[in-house]
Amino acid sequence: MTKHNRAKFQPSGKIQFGVFFQGVNSGTIWKAPESGSQTDFESFRRVVQTAERGLFAAFFLGEGLRLREHLGRPHALDVAGRPDAQTMLAALASVTKNIGLVATQNTTYNDPADLAHRLSSLDLISGGRAAWNVVTTDNAWTGANFRRGGYLDHADRYKHAEAFVETAKRIWDSWETPAGPARRVIHSGQHYTVDVTPRLPRSAQYRPVLFQAGDSPEGRDFAARQADVIFSAHPKFDDAVEFRADIVKRSLAAGRAANDVKIMPASEFILAATDVEAREKKEWVRSLQIGPQQAIAYLEQFWGRELSEYDPDGPLPDIDPVVEETSETRGSGFHGAKARQLADQWRAEAKDKGLSIRQFVTSRTARVDATFTGSYSAVADHLAEYARVGAVDGFNISPWLIPTGLDDIVNHLVPELQERGVYPTKYAGSTLRGNLDLPSIAE
Repeated sequence: MTKHNRAKFQPSGKIQFGVFFQGVNSGTIWKAPESGSQTDFESFRRVVQTAERGLFAAFFLGEGLRLREHLGRPHALDVAGRPDAQTMLAALASVTKNIGLVATQNTTYNDPADLAHRLSSLDLISGGRAAWNVVTTDNAWTGANFRRGGYLDHADRYKHAEAFVETAKRIWDSWETPAGPARRVIHSGQHYTVDVTPRLPRSAQYRPVLFQAGDSPEGRDFAARQADVIFSAHPKFDDAVEFRADIVKRSLAAGRAANDVKIMPASEFILAATDVEAREKKEWVRSLQIGPQQAIAYLEQFWGRELSEYDPDGPLPDIDPVVEETSETRGSGFHGAKARQLADQWRAEAKDKGLSIRQFVTSRTARVDATFTGSYSAVADHLAEYARVGAVDGFNISPWLIPTGLDDIVNHLVPELQERGVYPTKYAGSTLRGNLDLPSIAE
């Protein structure tokens, strides 16, 4: 590739899909008769095999390191726990052939030599289909489950993560080759010291693919330097175009080519045969995603007190929160919010719009910008425009129902996209790196 081409972004004209099997969230329907288990292997098998039938590039597992809490107790309205990601993905490797297997793993509470070995093990047994979603954590609440505790300063999380990733890459790059034996890797840093000789050969894709989802300027720079794929929060068209331009700029500044980093935003699809049916379906989905209990519990996270005496179909509470700032016990979506200030803003907004508690919470949690709603043909036309300009490389789909939430996408939307020439008609190869059309890694 010429220097000019490396510096100029070139749309592929294609999009791909991944599936994001979520952990704790407000998007999955828990109580519908069709809802399946969040821990039984059968649910995972059903989702991943449906995704592979639809030629999805990757199956992506979210993972939490501590049970989220509600007013000091485990939150009973969400997923309570989840089998270990790499254990589950190793099992799924045996019932799939082509789809990538993405494990969320935290740089703060792992060691690079151990994690590199476990990820390379998954990569080998899957035939080169493993990927690592690199995440960081710095709070002591999560750290209480680990020997080190919350030892990492917030400002150091990406510095630490980058040293961790660089060490893992050095380990993978030092695997034994026909040209010579494995090389010893030594790293001495602020948080850990590594002295290791790799124990495994390279996989068919050389090393696991790296995903990353940080959206701060620091996170974007980290992704531009280290990631192969960004799991972004920018699915809306104009926002996606701007995000792409920003990542291309950062990638070039990091010495990489304009097309080196793929972008796959988080998304939700609510589809039907007609636009009218899709809108009706969306109303039904929203009514089940946020029921009366969920609506009250959502506000309780910010008010810091029980609000069970309030009517979910009535106005927002007239009492003030008992906390100034919310904790991290329910995750990043709740952490650090200015509770009293938000309460005043929300009461004013709900009153102005005539919204009840349940209606207001639904509007706050519906992921409006991340949802594609419409007929199969209309949504396919819309996604074809993304492909034409290269706004994204694909979408990581969060099913609103487990395990059947991908069925209409695979059965109806995928064929529409294939007819428009913007979606694969077969897997490009046997490895995730090849199927994502990522640059090969030199020896």
